[in-house]
Order: sequence, then structure tokens, then C-alpha cells
Amino acid sequence: MRRMDARYLGVQQGSLVLFSDYKDNGQMWTGEGERELQREVRFAEAFRDPPVVQLSMSMWDMDQATNPRADLSFNRVGPEGFWIVFRTWGDTRIARVRADWTAMGQVIDEDDWQID
Repeated sequence: MRRMDARYLGVQQGSLVLFSDYKDNGQMWTGEGERELQREVRFAEAFRDPPVVQLSMSMWDMDQATNPRADLSFNRVGPEGFWIVFRTWGDTRIARVRADWTAMGQVIDEDDWQID
């Protein structure tokens, strides 16, 4: 369990269209087999330490003729941001995907001292 002092808890949220591959015949729409896409998210304000991140798919537009296969995750979480990772495989055809995220963690207080 991660415990945080509520007085210094910061929450940031955002939404990001990961791709719209149907517009330009991109690999998620026209490709087959294993495919992966990564997008970087930068926080508006840095956290003190890497925050807790919650990620969800808020929109996906799939071809009805193929099986819907998707894996949405994140990695490289740091105080300044993280990376969203989207994967699919097989014959799945995905036109577009949007992901929503929430990050919660300790914020840097103006009374914190930084010694270099």
C-alpha cells in the first residue's frame, strides 16, 4: 500500500488520441500480426516522486469484421510523465483509440529544500 500525506496530494488528468489510422491507412488499420504504439504523456507540473497512474480506453473504433484485440498499458512512470503503450495482434483492424489517464502523487511543496 502506498500512503500519501493528503495535504501534499496532487491529481492530474488528461485524454490523448493515440492514433487515427483509418485516415492514412496506418498499421493499426491495415497491418496484421503484432503491432505496438507508444505515446509519451508529460505532466503539466512534476510530482515529487513517480505518481500512481490509472489508464483507461475512453474510445475505440474497430472494424466489425475482425476480432477486437487490444492491450492498453503504461510504463516508464516518472515524476515528469509516463508512456502509454497500445498493442494489438492477429487480423484485428483498429481505426482509432483514445486513452484517458489520471495521475495521483505527492507534489513538491514550496517549503521543500533542494540541496545541490
